[in-house]
Amino acid sequence: MRQGKRRGNCMTPAGKQQLPATQERKRRGREKRRLTNRVANGKARAQEPIGQGPAPWGQALRGGCRVLGSGAGMAGGAREVLTLQLGHFAGFVGAHWWNQQDAALGRTTEGEESLGELCPDVLYRTGRTLHGQETYTPRLILMDLKGSLNSLKEEGGLYKDRQLDAAVAWQGKLTTHREEAYPKNPNLQDLLSAEGVLSTDGIWRAKPLQNGKENNIRVWSDFLRVHLHPRSICVIQKYNHDGETGRLEAFGQGESVLKEPRYLEELEDRLHFFVEECDFLQGFQILCDLHDGFSGVGAKTAELLQDEYSGRGVITWGLLPGPYNLGEPQKNIFRVLNTAFGLVHLTGYSSFVCPLSLGGNLGLRPKPPVSFPYLQYDATLPFHCSAILATALDTVTAPYRLRSSMVPMSHLADLLSFSGKKVVTAEAIIPFPLVPGQSLPDTLAQLGGATPWTPLSACGDSAGSRCFAQSVVLRGIDRASHTSKLNAGTPLPSALHACASGEEVLAQYLQHQHPRVLSSSHLLRTPCKVAPPYPHLFSSCSHKGIALDGPPKCAAVQSIPVFGALRSSSSLHQTLGDLAEELNRLDLRRWASFMDAGVEQDDMEELLQDLHSLAQCYQEGDSLSN
Repeated sequence: MRQGKRRGNCMTPAGKQQLPATQERKRRGREKRRLTNRVANGKARAQEPIGQGPAPWGQALRGGCRVLGSGAGMAGGAREVLTLQLGHFAGFVGAHWWNQQDAALGRTTEGEESLGELCPDVLYRTGRTLHGQETYTPRLILMDLKGSLNSLKEEGGLYKDRQLDAAVAWQGKLTTHREEAYPKNPNLQDLLSAEGVLSTDGIWRAKPLQNGKENNIRVWSDFLRVHLHPRSICVIQKYNHDGETGRLEAFGQGESVLKEPRYLEELEDRLHFFVEECDFLQGFQILCDLHDGFSGVGAKTAELLQDEYSGRGVITWGLLPGPYNLGEPQKNIFRVLNTAFGLVHLTGYSSFVCPLSLGGNLGLRPKPPVSFPYLQYDATLPFHCSAILATALDTVTAPYRLRSSMVPMSHLADLLSFSGKKVVTAEAIIPFPLVPGQSLPDTLAQLGGATPWTPLSACGDSAGSRCFAQSVVLRGIDRASHTSKLNAGTPLPSALHACASGEEVLAQYLQHQHPRVLSSSHLLRTPCKVAPPYPHLFSSCSHKGIALDGPPKCAAVQSIPVFGALRSSSSLHQTLGDLAEELNRLDLRRWASFMDAGVEQDDMEELLQDLHSLAQCYQEGDSLSN
């Protein structure tokens, strides 16, 4: 495992300084692979030309892959982002995330306006199948373990391998060996066909999942409705998803995966394929499991991105599933160790790192999972937890996906991660409690100083802590509700009711909540899509997510308003410091298997120093607002 070095108060995992001969060998190897990849990419792209008679919107390939239509892309203007999903829980969050993106690309109901505030070309790429059908697929690289895909093919279902259909020149006896397809989950046959029906009131309504079906979802491919490009999925065959042996359990194991030429070259080839077709690449977003060996895979991936694409934004979302079982001490200890090593190493190579979890804390002693005032979920179901985290992610990433007035990844990172504050936290109000007849000033004034933010980073409640900087997005608010509806001459209930625009209302509210704090805020009319197969979590909302006094009369909720925030706050001083103290009390001789996976005692000592140094960055008094 690589040793680390510290620069001031913020850490940078070491290994960056190498002998000139070593650097030159690495450079030549990368150039050779890049040249080979360019040739391969040229052949691949020649098989998927773009731009012959696009089909109209509303047509779709099975599974939600949209056929690119007229006006779907933003020619020459998108700042592309390449997404990397590393790990199985990252696959759950990613499946919900891509389902939500796909739903946003779909048909609009009668009388509904297509707002176009978010540019899908940031996340999607155009292509064409070998049968001439245009496609619009995620710009995505996904890594998971053997046995994690179920019936989903590693090469996807859009592009048929031309070599398999080629005429065989061999004239002798030919024997064909065909592997049996993995059977689909029989309990979920109707899940991906939940397209919905047109109701008598003219509204297109998707059908909610039947009771009990959610308990049968075991892998993320069970509910993914989006077709993927053949170069998107990379399976790590040396480790198993299921079973008691051959598991990717430790940080050191994950690091060693990308030290093997087979997997390193495969990742590099896929990176070059997707990156070289981008015109204005702004950076990468990594969705990475922190609780298992994928924390090491994520650290090595972030290091590779910084080495090969220096200057691009790298934003890492460190994902942790729901509650853990104290009856499994090894898994609990490994979870904390993997999380700590992952956080420290990822901060060295990322623009910033944001943990995402519905758990109560990062440490060894469990706290109850977080609760939401306006939704009910089962914290033991990854299907539920990942849906909520994907909804928050879809909201807080909106600034670098906007069609106009876009905030590049690098600018967002500069706002949040100054002075070594490379870890940020996420909070959200899901759904935002706007009720019929109320305006945005009415709702914010009623929330007052006790805004019901739910923490989503397992770093404790930020209430009462010092906020250093924040990026806030409020979405799903109709323009008619942006400002007060009071008649002229009516006494104003609050200063918010005097504001002339919704943007002014939101800015003044944030200024009141966190005076003299550097803030970036966005108010969007586009709601967050939560149509099935998104779980049915909203028991008292209309189909547009508006809060109701009683149960809704309609079918599943289709979209909701969401209030999301990324913050750098002093609460991280205690969170990171407590994590270091807990690890310092561990007797690592009892957990030799973690150390045997590639971690040495010196690495552990350096980890503790790095955590303490990172915690010092969040001491109160260190702020741009001073």
